[in-house]
Amino acid sequence: MTLKVYADRMSQPSRAVIIFCKVNGIEFEEIRVDLSKREQLKPEFKAINPMAKVPAIIDGRFKLFESHAILTYLSCAFPGVADHWYPADLFKRAKINSVLDWHHSNLRHGAANFIRNTVLAPAFGLPLNPKAAAEAEQILTASLLKLESFWLKGNGKYLLGSFQPSIADISLVCEIMELEIQCMSISISLVNLFGAKSC
Repeated sequence: MTLKVYADRMSQPSRAVIIFCKVNGIEFEEIRVDLSKREQLKPEFKAINPMAKVPAIIDGRFKLFESHAILTYLSCAFPGVADHWYPADLFKRAKINSVLDWHHSNLRHGAANFIRNTVLAPAFGLPLNPKAAAEAEQILTASLLKLESFWLKGNGKYLLGSFQPSIADISLVCEIMELEIQCMSISISLVNLFGAKSC
């Protein structure tokens, strides 16, 4: 049976799972759950993920949600995935898990809330919230500083000083690239409106 990936490419965690599958040659069927249409709240999707968030997967009869859990599962369940993504070495795995845990309560928390409250809220029928955006920006700035001063220290160019990427790298890079995409989007809008550039 083909792996089913329920995702919306607007979602950074969804993109991480899709990219991981493509990079590792994992065959999958992508099933779009349109967040802008609130399809994640439909009963048929909540039967797959009661938390009503993307991504989620179905592999045979096995259902799983939460992007980091999915990336871990895919690394272990599919033959041919290189060991560097989620090494068999217990100590290396623990270090990767520490980055993934830190990511959701720091970088993801700051980035997602910043983007939501500066750009995306209207797409979901919500008002922009400058106060929430300012708070998120502080978390985001602190997270980016911590990323540079701690998680990227070492000889290698990847997280934890590695010379090859892990599932933590793919997860965090999707988060950071979202900031660049949104910055470009804001710049284009400003150029169209005022003939000025930002970012």
